[in-house]
Amino acid sequence: MLSSKEITKKWETIASGKASLSISNLLLLGILAGMFIAFGALGSTVVSSGVGGGLGKLLGACVFPTGLILVVMAGAELFTGNCLMAGPALTGKVKWAGLLKNWGLVYLGNMCGAFLLSALVYHSGLMANADLAAAAKSVAANKCSLSFIEALLRGIGCNILVCGAVWMASGAQNAGGKAVCCFFPIMLFVACGFEHSVANMYYIPLGLQLGAEVASMSAYLLSNLLPVTLGNILGGAGLGMIYAAIYHD
Repeated sequence: MLSSKEITKKWETIASGKASLSISNLLLLGILAGMFIAFGALGSTVVSSGVGGGLGKLLGACVFPTGLILVVMAGAELFTGNCLMAGPALTGKVKWAGLLKNWGLVYLGNMCGAFLLSALVYHSGLMANADLAAAAKSVAANKCSLSFIEALLRGIGCNILVCGAVWMASGAQNAGGKAVCCFFPIMLFVACGFEHSVANMYYIPLGLQLGAEVASMSAYLLSNLLPVTLGNILGGAGLGMIYAAIYHD
């Protein structure tokens, strides 16, 4: 396992590579990441609704990390993890224009991938299971019932843990280590009830298609996705900047 100082140096190289990716590659890798996270979210709902109660919530939280493990191990571009690029940008190793290009295109790709999987799930017949459909609608409705500040703060908490997972996985030297580094922080954020913008790009559109008690797509975008995204940026970019400030030569 690399030290935090070594990971800081490694992220300067990682961020530089991410900032130099072509528009098409950023979009395609972003779509893959959105789908990977959505698969993890789907699996989490299936397990938690099937078991129920606190045990179901815990088991669902244990399934969700599969999405980030796919992103890290298979290779994809995830907006929330890429918030760590703010560290190298702070120290001048990456241009802010390159960072913003990455964030914007990856965010768009993530949204397309998550939306696509929500449509696939809806039309696949999986939601014919009444308990599963009820759980999916409940998740969407609960997320859209949060106030702006609640969603913002839950977004901050979420991405401190997500970027902590990505940070540690960057320092792991083998596949098993990377998987373990991803698993525990992500399991924790789900169990705690924090908010992940890319996961919500799947959860809430699926709930809307199922008839969840959500005002509208525009209400979702303004009352949940906007504050959660801002919170994710604050939490993840803040973590990256702190490590860069401490360990940058």
